[in-house]
Amino acid sequence: MVKTNAQTIGTDALGLALLTPDEMGRADRLAVERGTPSLTLMENAGRGVAREARNLLGAGRRVVVLCGPGNNGGDGFVAARYLAEGGAEVHVALLGERAALEGDAAVMAQRWGGDVAPLAPAAINGADVVVDAMFGAGLTRPLSGVAAEVVEALNASTVPVLAVDVPSGLDGGTGQARGPVVEATRTVTFFRRKPGHLLMPGRALCGPVVVDDIGIPDGVLADIGVQAWANAPALWSTAFPWPRLDGHKYSRGHALVVSGPAAHTGAARLGARGALRVGAGLVTVASPPDAIPVNAAQLTAIMLMAFDGAAGLGHILEDKRKNAVLLGPALGVGPPTRQLVGTALASGAATVLDADALTSFADAPDVLFAAVASDAARSIVMTPHDGEFARLFPGSAAGCKLARARDAARRSGAIVVLKGPDTVVAAPDGRAAINDNAPPWLATAGAGDVLGGFVAGLLAQGMPAFAAACAAVWLHGAAAAAFGPGLIAEDLPETLPKVLRALSGPDPR
Repeated sequence: MVKTNAQTIGTDALGLALLTPDEMGRADRLAVERGTPSLTLMENAGRGVAREARNLLGAGRRVVVLCGPGNNGGDGFVAARYLAEGGAEVHVALLGERAALEGDAAVMAQRWGGDVAPLAPAAINGADVVVDAMFGAGLTRPLSGVAAEVVEALNASTVPVLAVDVPSGLDGGTGQARGPVVEATRTVTFFRRKPGHLLMPGRALCGPVVVDDIGIPDGVLADIGVQAWANAPALWSTAFPWPRLDGHKYSRGHALVVSGPAAHTGAARLGARGALRVGAGLVTVASPPDAIPVNAAQLTAIMLMAFDGAAGLGHILEDKRKNAVLLGPALGVGPPTRQLVGTALASGAATVLDADALTSFADAPDVLFAAVASDAARSIVMTPHDGEFARLFPGSAAGCKLARARDAARRSGAIVVLKGPDTVVAAPDGRAAINDNAPPWLATAGAGDVLGGFVAGLLAQGMPAFAAACAAVWLHGAAAAAFGPGLIAEDLPETLPKVLRALSGPDPR
């Protein structure tokens, strides 16, 4: 088990840890302090690079290894040696002078022993595979000069590119491009992935990422104090509320979804269907009087109750069996929605705020944050997309997505789900998970409403808020991937049972 400042993560989730470049540097140092020589780590890394290069090479023979002046280049020299020993025709090009190399990189360059050409765009000519070992995740400046020219030539070619650690020019901590960036076919990294492997545009620029074990012990993670993970079932499966033989619908919670007026009811029904499919024992749509006929015509297993304004919603929530509420989808922007949010937050129910429930506080975010902070023990989740996020958190609207989500969670006191192809789930205590299973066809109208319903349904069943948000986001992406192209929002709840079945939950007991 790895103890963090807020929770214990099981050993099954250790492989999901994400390390910033600085944290990865610390992992290297700790491994050395515990008896693994740094040259051994580099030797192991280069061997792994060579193995992945051979996989890309296929029937080809000519490999060009592009080396930078630091440890990334050292990995490249090791890979060149192993590739040559395996029978490949290997050519090495170096940025800078061989005599200027220092430390482990200098040792590995000497062990290579073969010719080294100056780095230049022409170096890639005729290559069957190019190994990009110019710059790693710790790069702090944009590429320029001949390195930038080589990147341009690589990206204009059709040759497969294996990036070492990250594609040169990519910030491994943020996933942002620092000027020109190599568009890799595949990336091999070491010990653990970095946030930049999952955050866009890094996720697209890296291609599939292979994590190679180079001999760093898992125990260093406890000393580092990991706070970020890739989102996958191993992160939250032990908290997932699988049904029990001795359970019944009343023990599985009662989610309430608040509907908009008659012309805007579909979003609430999508959320309600999501809550029901994810396992909430009971789901009710709270409907304005004018929307009752529309909602009644569409709902079957989902119940319906009329309410009129904040006072009416408060009356419904006096029934404490209704223990989770979703507000925002198609509610409308303005004071009435603010009042509904205030009523929900005052009720003590777990609360999911989306869409209009967030935008209604764009000119007074501190009012919302104060209401959230009034009961720190309550489960509150906000699920904004980038536009809603920018309106509610204008001071956090630029820069690294992981940092923005964490800052928003700290400021608001809520779990923040910053949506997108690289959705980030962040908690006020600094924990965060980055999701990378969302297919492009998930970008469809109403998909976010279903996600809100998934979160509410899991909260109704008593799942802790951070775990519930992570699980909902992953299930959302997995359902979209399982359905495939042509997806519309209504398909997500209907595909979810297939995903849940594949998770192979424990036998009911």
